[in-house]
Amino acid sequence: MSLFITSLNSGSNGNCYYIGNEHEAVLVDAGISCRETEKRMLRLGLSIQKVKAIFISHEHSDHINGVPVLAKKHNIPVYITPGTLKHLRVNPGDYQIIHFIAYNPVVIGGLTITAFPKFHDAIEPHSFIISCKDITVGVFTDIGVACEHLISHFSKCHAAFLEANYDDEMLDNGGYPYHLKRRIRGGHGHLSNKQALELFVNYKPEFMSHLLLAHLSKNNNSPELVYELFNANANGTEVIVASRYEETPVYHIGQTDVIIGRAKQLAFNL
Repeated sequence: MSLFITSLNSGSNGNCYYIGNEHEAVLVDAGISCRETEKRMLRLGLSIQKVKAIFISHEHSDHINGVPVLAKKHNIPVYITPGTLKHLRVNPGDYQIIHFIAYNPVVIGGLTITAFPKFHDAIEPHSFIISCKDITVGVFTDIGVACEHLISHFSKCHAAFLEANYDDEMLDNGGYPYHLKRRIRGGHGHLSNKQALELFVNYKPEFMSHLLLAHLSKNNNSPELVYELFNANANGTEVIVASRYEETPVYHIGQTDVIIGRAKQLAFNL
């Protein structure tokens, strides 16, 4: 069995990633509105009825803004840690809340979702791997440093959403105040292009078919720059830049070069 994946949105204005098989799916984060989530899934031919859970990586608004309406309207359980839950607006009975624990797999139909801690300036931040039989997809964004846990999980993925947030030179020369620049690159902020590329080059498994570069900074990165950088080192892996304005096509992980939805494109209008 294989997995279907897409980025519905990726960036500081909202993050939402879809991973599913033929029967069920999960969302990792829901940072765009319910209406936009529905519209983008509809354009891709994806059914919201297949979404059986939303997994929340951390409490920042660009990862949770759409949760209350989406979960209540479609009766979708929300998997979240107790610390992160304190920052999510929940009315009793609106939707089901389930706490997850790092390294304890959650089984939803044919999907197995496992969380592990990451370095980020949040209460209880986690990354996720989603597996269906022998196919594994990772969602690795909002990470300050590529720790041993990230390296270990990345090296097992057939596809991954990987943060490439900023270009060092653009950040240095940009207009952000010093304290914000320090936060971004301080070890609990975001991965730079250089850090993400080092992870990709040194630990990418030979069987990784797709890499979706995620959470690009609007002001401190360039889609063209990051695509060229990674594509030059891809060695057979298809590189896609996830947009902060629209969904990517749906990629079928486990079959060769199968894309569903909009025509295959590089979508540089991030």
